[in-house]
Amino acid sequence: MKREILINSTSRETRVAILEDDQLVELLVDRPEARRMVGDIYLGRVEAVQPGIQAAFVDIGTEKSAFLHASDVVPVDPDDDDEDEEDDDDDGPPTGRRAKAPPIQDVIKKGDTLIVQVSKEPISTKGPRVTAQVSLAGRFLVFMPHASRVGVSRKIGERAERQRLREQVESMLPPKSGGVIVRTVGEEATEDAFKRELDMLLNTWKKVKRKNTFVRAPALLHRETSLTRGIIRDVFSTKIEKVEVDSRQIYNEIVEYLKGFAPELVERIHLYEGNVPLFDRSEIETEIRDLFKRRCDLPSGGYLIIEPTEALVSVDVNSGRFTGKKDPEKTILRTNLEAARELARQIRLRDMGGIIVADFIDMETRSNRERVVQELRGHLSRDRARTRAFPVSDLGLIEMTRQRVRQSHFQSMTGPCPTCHGTGRVFTPETIVRRVERSVKRMGAEGRKEHVVVKLHPDVAFHLLETEKDFLKKLERVGGFPVELRDDPLLRPDEFKLVQKGAGRDVTQQYAVV
Repeated sequence: MKREILINSTSRETRVAILEDDQLVELLVDRPEARRMVGDIYLGRVEAVQPGIQAAFVDIGTEKSAFLHASDVVPVDPDDDDEDEEDDDDDGPPTGRRAKAPPIQDVIKKGDTLIVQVSKEPISTKGPRVTAQVSLAGRFLVFMPHASRVGVSRKIGERAERQRLREQVESMLPPKSGGVIVRTVGEEATEDAFKRELDMLLNTWKKVKRKNTFVRAPALLHRETSLTRGIIRDVFSTKIEKVEVDSRQIYNEIVEYLKGFAPELVERIHLYEGNVPLFDRSEIETEIRDLFKRRCDLPSGGYLIIEPTEALVSVDVNSGRFTGKKDPEKTILRTNLEAARELARQIRLRDMGGIIVADFIDMETRSNRERVVQELRGHLSRDRARTRAFPVSDLGLIEMTRQRVRQSHFQSMTGPCPTCHGTGRVFTPETIVRRVERSVKRMGAEGRKEHVVVKLHPDVAFHLLETEKDFLKKLERVGGFPVELRDDPLLRPDEFKLVQKGAGRDVTQQYAVV
């Protein structure tokens, strides 16, 4: 598979696009006003301990207090059979098998200060989630100060190689200094590379502890590396054919960074200096623009409808104009297989997380249902975030979960519509006309006799002219006072105003009850 990384940077935004076989599969965006927090280490102060939910709220200096669960206080050790649970391709700190957490009220109390690391960014109305199980990620190793054993990524399959790497790292790890996980790319590393990186990680942790002694909570102790450097550290390897950067500054930073641990990869970094913007040349700007569309077309003529909600993301698969020729089951299978591949790509591309429920087209054959699930799982396996897809349910749904550490692009790059307030729907002109009628009737019931001007959006006013030419006379008869209609293009499509003509006073709020 051909894999490339494109980096587009300006003074106010950095975008990283990951392509597989010239197709956009992942997009990462970093902006100064919405800096990525996952991996940052803070000295926090416990504001409240809640035994009922076995959690504490910790002030780390953010707008909302961070959430710390009891299970995130217990130290983690890599296990021989279950190392690197989030494995090497994840952005967040690795976790291993957790010990049973003691009651949180027995471990920490209000007013305590402790070192915590952000594991999930603020999402919607929730503050960040933090863990006391601090970890520092390098390219080949992940250092965990509160652990005591050496683990190896599960993606390194050969037992002999795993044992060799474990013994190699154990031999250079100072006694009682912490635990380490060898990442997948560590299989290619030399002993000297391991030693240099381990020393760097140990020194970083010493700086964190040293800074902890002279700052007052809440305080930032360590900031995770930048987006571009993190991508180079976590993703760039011999499996990536090329990295193109359109910023000389970032190009120089990446080259200098690579010279320290992988000089043989420097020749794969290219500075783009063309006149056509980098993303335009690669024809991915249109795909980025379409990220937020509900409908996603499939090659055969079918399509997906993707609807993010507060609780989950729902996906509906439709055959569309693809009807096949003779065998309906084959037609449905082909559409569902295409949908499974595209859904896996869209999940990565849109950075959707949490619960995702997909309603595929019903299949009668069990083997076909299993084939679709396996197709979905196969493509989800390329995702750097942890994902899990369950078998087809009795209702014909495939439920899945995806690790969520930050807001999706839909949440971070869009806002609620000021007209529909996020529902995606507005009242029809007919509904608005009836609301006006009820409002004027209320005014008449109070005995008001002032001349009233009703202001409407031009579309609603046009609807009245077309369908109810005697509407004004009806209003005057219902209200018992003179009424005048005016169109106002500054109003929203489903908004109207009631204004007393003489005083010029807006009385809409007083009478416009739905």
